[in-house]
Amino acid sequence: MLDKDLAELYEVETKALKQAVKRNLDIFPEHFMFELTETEFGNLRSQIVTSSWGGQRYLPYVFTEHGVLQLANVIRSGRARQMSIRIIEVFVKMRQMLTDNTELRLEIEYIKKKVDNHGKNIELVFQYLDELLEKKENSQSRPQIGFALPKKKK
Repeated sequence: MLDKDLAELYEVETKALKQAVKRNLDIFPEHFMFELTETEFGNLRSQIVTSSWGGQRYLPYVFTEHGVLQLANVIRSGRARQMSIRIIEVFVKMRQMLTDNTELRLEIEYIKKKVDNHGKNIELVFQYLDELLEKKENSQSRPQIGFALPKKKK
């Protein structure tokens, strides 16, 4: 989540949030929080269509779910703690949805492979049946071999 969005949720100014983070950089490792590059920020800005005047002067910080929780500890307000719990719950639900979706995709792929194999096997069976029918049609009658019983007289 972006710093300005978290500041809005926590009901603090973005400037105050950034200052609190800068004072406590040692508890925000890279997998908790990072700063966007100029290119990333440019791409983000083009997607959210901001005006050319005003806006952010500094590159925004981006927080992971762990960073959001750590940020609530740094800001130390009741609102920040409440919102961080809600945000973490959203992250957990998103992760669960992704996991469920991935499992469903894997199961569908497994079923597709089985169906493809069944289709190939059925095709093979029909091919063998066609070959057998062809052999039967092309077979010549053979003379019978063996012992023949004499016909009974009446």
